[in-house]
Amino acid sequence: MYRRIIGIFITIGAVCCIFSNVIAQDTQYSQFYAAPLYLNPALTGASELTRIGVNYRNQWPGLDQNFNSYSAYIDHYIFDYNSGIGLIFNGSQESMANLSTNEIGLSYAYRLQLSENTFFRIGGMVSYMQRDAFFSDLVFGSQIDIINGTIGGITDELNGIPIDSRYSFVDYSVGGMFYTNNIWLGASAHHLSEPNTSFVDDQISKLPMKLSAQGGIKFDLGGGRRNYFTHAYSERSVSFAFNYKQQDPFNQLDVGAQLFLEPIVLGLWYRGLPTKNDLPNNEAIIGLVGISLESGLDIGYSYDVTISKLGLKNSGGAHEISLTYSFLWGDPKSRNARARTIPCFRY
Repeated sequence: MYRRIIGIFITIGAVCCIFSNVIAQDTQYSQFYAAPLYLNPALTGASELTRIGVNYRNQWPGLDQNFNSYSAYIDHYIFDYNSGIGLIFNGSQESMANLSTNEIGLSYAYRLQLSENTFFRIGGMVSYMQRDAFFSDLVFGSQIDIINGTIGGITDELNGIPIDSRYSFVDYSVGGMFYTNNIWLGASAHHLSEPNTSFVDDQISKLPMKLSAQGGIKFDLGGGRRNYFTHAYSERSVSFAFNYKQQDPFNQLDVGAQLFLEPIVLGLWYRGLPTKNDLPNNEAIIGLVGISLESGLDIGYSYDVTISKLGLKNSGGAHEISLTYSFLWGDPKSRNARARTIPCFRY
């Protein structure tokens, strides 16, 4: 009885968040470089190949109400124009409020050569976003009879709000990336127009602009195994990187390292800001294992160990999977002579 009433009030709180001027926060992928167009539109075409990728994240599976996010993209680099073009689809589902968000976007990036081994990329994205809320599965305050412990039905509309609501808008993002053979540093801004996302006509609930900065350094360890047929040496390297995000009062820092012993990738990093105790920064230690095949297929799996007050036992952490396939479209000799890919994380 008491558990049922508590659950009802939790659901009411979630609905109130939807109808009020809440502060939204974008999906955060632990394998952020495995979602390059989502991270920074300047990374469109950064592999200087044709690239197809998918990402899936299940956050807090230990809770009855969890969050699922997914992304799919394709991009291609055009050498004759020093340009990358891309198409991306993003989606997320919040089971507590039965709220879903879907986005489809077009991105473009241009590569500018500053010196023999120094480059700058600038990119932008235009996307169409749609938010859907299905309130028919939720419980509202007017339905609850606390004395009898019963829940009544609801009408087709509640205070002028349709039971099933949909809201669409156009969104804009920009970004830049500076890089050399072993260093990269970039920044991006998403939701430039801060569009209104409220389901209620006479209320304003802006989607806050998200600012992020990312960068890192890569060290070649040398001494890799030599391929018997190609006589090329396998890569042995270690990379250190960071990814800082700020969206209104929410801010987070991902910092860590990846070890690449071709074809195996191992990663470990920390997410959160230990100096920010008053905000839910979802602190976690993240471990990753991946494989990068010569065929162009990269597969990664990561797990977030929750170390915030929410706790690993309660939340169940977060599972994340990424798949990326890169292949050559065009003349191999022409591509190899002009390629200057960014030396960043693989995941």
